[in-house]
Amino acid sequence: MELLRLIALDSQDLGVISAHLQDAVVRADDLVYVPRQRRFLLALRRFDWEAPEGEPPRRRLAALHFERVSAVRRLGIDPGREDQVLNLLAITFEETDAPSGTLTLVFSGGAAVRLDVECIEAQLKDLGPAWEAAGRPAHPSTDKDD
Repeated sequence: MELLRLIALDSQDLGVISAHLQDAVVRADDLVYVPRQRRFLLALRRFDWEAPEGEPPRRRLAALHFERVSAVRRLGIDPGREDQVLNLLAITFEETDAPSGTLTLVFSGGAAVRLDVECIEAQLKDLGPAWEAAGRPAHPSTDKDD
């Protein structure tokens, strides 16, 4: 199996990374900001959405990092709680003064991490083989006809 490696330098690229990371599982203590390097990084256990149909669902260990980060704000996340597990729903970008803006990692339950960035510069990389997942993530239907 080929390992996934993606780079994002604009909102469209970021959307691709966000799609690959939907339903990734992250521990709160795996969210790390390195101010001297202006880097924010995290380890994730991403759901492998591109797995061939008919195969069991699987996850992969991956790393994601953002460069040129000037500030980090955590909402609903306690970095000291090693047992806090977060489910990543999406990564968004709101431009403030082009090309700078705010990246938001949106987690279930209302938790989020907001990164003030000079520009979008992110890299996602799988770190190893896949393992069988307990199940496939499901989301409640948002159709009004249900």
